Amino acid sequence: MLALEDLAYAHRGQTAPYRFSMHAASGEVTAISGPSGSGKSTLLDLIAGFLVPTAGTMTLDGADLLVLPPEARPVSILFQSETLFEHLTATHNVALGLPRGTARDEARRKVDAALAEVGLPGVGQQRADTLSGGQKQRVALARTLLRNRPVLLLDEPFSALDDESRAATRALVKSLTAAHDWITVLVSHHKDDIAALAARRYDLREGRLLSLP
Repeated sequence: MLALEDLAYAHRGQTAPYRFSMHAASGEVTAISGPSGSGKSTLLDLIAGFLVPTAGTMTLDGADLLVLPPEARPVSILFQSETLFEHLTATHNVALGLPRGTARDEARRKVDAALAEVGLPGVGQQRADTLSGGQKQRVALARTLLRNRPVLLLDEPFSALDDESRAATRALVKSLTAAHDWITVLVSHHKDDIAALAARRYDLREGRLLSLP
């Protein structure tokens, strides 16, 4: 369980701080909706450790996350625009998720398995700039598999995809979340994304998270 209790943060010039309280469980997607500028990206940055709160607590299965710097947090992030190196192959992009020093044969086996799990067997040698938007997001998800971190943050990850790719990628995220027992937190403006994925929902209004049925 990822638990935020009265986590506070204010940007420079902001009169009233954001105060976030939420719970997100393993094996399911927790969705955050809200208008632009309501603080959704701030919330993700706090979870990832890119921002430091002024008050409150954040724990993962009871362990304090606030003491950890961003690079030590058990968190992966998938953004609206896939973060691939366009000049590298899919294999090389996925392999960036492996720990340093992984033996070559083991790396190849793990990368091939990850690409197969996201439905992209046989595309490892294609350069990222030759892939479709949906394929690129799947490569990014394969890299997330190899990072093996329990918390996945999704920042509008489907908004650049066409309807068919969007639906397929949503289904993949849901199945991977369940299969790997991830705590997945989705930020989205898209009602269909939330309806298709969310087991738990919050709406962010006036700097507060409101639990929705």
